[in-house]
Amino acid sequence: MAFPKKMCGVLLNGHGGPDMLEWRDDLPVPVPGKKDVIVRVGAAGVNNTDINTRTAWYSKGEAEADDATWSGTPLSFPRIQGADVCGEIVAVGAEVEATRIGERVLIEPCIREANGATLEMSWYFGSECDGGFAQYTKVAARHAHAINCDLTDVELASFPCSYSTAENMLTRANVGAVDTVLVTGASGGVGSATVQLAQARGAQVIAVTSAAKAETLLGLGAIRTLDRGADLVAALGANSVDVAIDLVAGPQWPSLLDVLRPGGRYAVAGAIGGPIVELDVRTLYLKDLSFFGCTVLEPQVFSNLVGRIEREEIKPLVAETYPLRSIATAQQAFSEKGYIGKIVLDLAKM
Repeated sequence: MAFPKKMCGVLLNGHGGPDMLEWRDDLPVPVPGKKDVIVRVGAAGVNNTDINTRTAWYSKGEAEADDATWSGTPLSFPRIQGADVCGEIVAVGAEVEATRIGERVLIEPCIREANGATLEMSWYFGSECDGGFAQYTKVAARHAHAINCDLTDVELASFPCSYSTAENMLTRANVGAVDTVLVTGASGGVGSATVQLAQARGAQVIAVTSAAKAETLLGLGAIRTLDRGADLVAALGANSVDVAIDLVAGPQWPSLLDVLRPGGRYAVAGAIGGPIVELDVRTLYLKDLSFFGCTVLEPQVFSNLVGRIEREEIKPLVAETYPLRSIATAQQAFSEKGYIGKIVLDLAKM
């Protein structure tokens, strides 16, 4: 199959604001290495990682520090971002079966192989390597997961980053049907995914959200919602939940440990309320709590997620769609948090 040598896409030219994003129509289409596939991107979701990487939020020092990606390594520019990708394989490398051409795929955002080699430290798609904010993208074949379902590309692009992050936290915390799970930031992409995925495991889910979004989260499977500003101990009681899935951190963080039962588990993959928290270490060891910092996906997580999608155990939540050229507007809408679910860029609309 012949396809163009040039493509449209969005370059990130440096750390900073939306002005660092540049629309281009003359980018080279990537060429596959021997273990790679080329994917024609159908849709790509917007997520926190793209914005945090652009703004150097991950850096613990200055904005231009050498630890400004989630893995703590320098980011090279220009970069094509975009971790949430659904598309179709249109070309393969020499060591990949040609029968894969034509497969519709979801790209696993946390990758362990690139440029034909196993990575010492996992990369994030669209961060340490180019991602999906372009018409075509390249990825190791093992990270392009075939998916068979009736959902659209836009709907499928809402899954990879948020739902795999949620499934990874639930996997690390070993959530099961006997557990009561408290989810902070429950109306966002990862939070709403966590509500669905925990409910699919049979757990009882309590969602922390705003009053305006409570009804939707109850519809997704939460048994109860709490307002973001609620006193968790007063509302739930001390030692009342088995697992806390946290995407917020911030000033209320100590109360999450107070409501955990002895032997409880705390898993975190975000800090939108503020990354610096106060920990009374006595609470940690006297209650025998387990902490899980969750970034790199466990090996089975993404394939398990694809299975849940195909079995219709979870459903997509697409709040808004934008053409790729409107990425800055889409990211602004994302930052305002006035929605439930995901914002997705539709590459059928440039």
